Amino acid sequence: MKKFINILFIAALLGFSACNDDFLTIQPTQSQEAGGDATEGAIMANLAATYQILLFDSYADNNYNSIVLMSDLRSDDIFKGGGDAGDQAMLYRLSQLDATPTEIPQGLWTIYYSGIARANNAVIACENALGVSDARVAELKSEALFLRAYYTHWLWKFWGNIPYFTDDLPEPYMAPQYSADEIYDFIMEDLDAIIESAALPMGTAVGNDGRASLAAAYMLKARVVMYQKDQTRYAEVLQEMNEIVQSDAFKLVDFASIWPREGEFNDESIFEVNHLPGEYGGKTWASGWAGYGTNLPAFIAPNDLKGDDVYKGGWGFGPVRTSTYDIFENNDARRDASINVFEEGTYVARFQNTGMFMAKYAARIGYNEPPGDVDLNYENNLRIFRLAEAYLNIAELIVVHGVPQEGGISAQAALDAIRTRAGVVSIAPTAANIKLERRREFIGEGMRFWDLVRWGDADVLTENLPDHSSVRTWTPAKKYLPIPQSEIDRTEGEFKLEQNAY
Repeated sequence: MKKFINILFIAALLGFSACNDDFLTIQPTQSQEAGGDATEGAIMANLAATYQILLFDSYADNNYNSIVLMSDLRSDDIFKGGGDAGDQAMLYRLSQLDATPTEIPQGLWTIYYSGIARANNAVIACENALGVSDARVAELKSEALFLRAYYTHWLWKFWGNIPYFTDDLPEPYMAPQYSADEIYDFIMEDLDAIIESAALPMGTAVGNDGRASLAAAYMLKARVVMYQKDQTRYAEVLQEMNEIVQSDAFKLVDFASIWPREGEFNDESIFEVNHLPGEYGGKTWASGWAGYGTNLPAFIAPNDLKGDDVYKGGWGFGPVRTSTYDIFENNDARRDASINVFEEGTYVARFQNTGMFMAKYAARIGYNEPPGDVDLNYENNLRIFRLAEAYLNIAELIVVHGVPQEGGISAQAALDAIRTRAGVVSIAPTAANIKLERRREFIGEGMRFWDLVRWGDADVLTENLPDHSSVRTWTPAKKYLPIPQSEIDRTEGEFKLEQNAY
């Protein structure tokens, strides 16, 4: 499918190519001082700047920080890989569950706090709208609230007890630190406001690909509620998952067709990051806050790959474990669409090599045209929410968490839909089968670690695999990463950050 982004958004994004070093600094636009009256153009400029943060997921501020890779490194699906243990050593420590305050994927902290600051700008602009209809303001504010909730939920998942702010902060740009439970409440306030306003359509219209929708808000709500294990919200999440599945906005598509460029914004896509071709402006090593491409494909591709007609070589990070390959039935279409197996001698084996690499976001020939530095500028869109997740949420809520069905589709029907699409036979919707199906469906999409944690199944992460240089121990204290020491050092007085146990 042809990539598309609203031309007004492109124009606005070009005006927001820089990001202040201080992650709590609010950046007013040229046409609206913070807190002042805002035209629709000023609101759109703020909103576009907020969406732009999505494009920094794989590389920003001289940090490699792909959200799916940072999530999967702590799972049992992949190894760290790369040149050796010291190649991006902070990622190796992350994979070994022993990150420290000074060896941490700090890029995630920086980009998502920048996202919160920009979302706040957009919300403030909406609240000071001038000459804009109430319906339009409600729509744009809902998009800003969605992005604020999305960025906050990643900080909440990784660090739990974090600073949070919704206002234009004065110097020295510090905010109170809240508990993880309090942050959960803040996220839910934004999501509830979106849903109650009913300003967003279930799915986006043609020409608005890559923008938030009601279904995207429902999906984010499901992830947050289920990670928090907030049983008081399970019934409404189940109802909302059924609304998505039973709407005319989405349908399952051939699994392998999702991942090439032709599958971008397909009928199954609920929300994805729109990485654009080089003609719109490429990332460069000299600029950590500009460009529209992604580095993830180069990062996870086998080193110096030769003789392949589809895939290109890369840096050899994230090799897939053989045990992950073995969870699939032989005729499951998802296996070969999720995992590439390369013959010995066709690439240069690197650290923790298994011969298997993640396929969904693999480096493909012709996907990183200049301008910009080629390894930073692949155009592979990041698929954040897919319809398949709604189906599997339904099955899990009914079977694993005991939520009454009360209308909607059954757990069996939900599981069957996913397995039929994969080309495998129907199985009973037991808790074990549903959990395994979720793992099969989302390999390489950054889901497995968070699922293990919320299910209480993370003990499987403890392992002693000296042949693959992976010896690690899971404890409940590993749920949250240590807060970057640099962030603790920059706070003081009443705003002094308290370190997580680790």
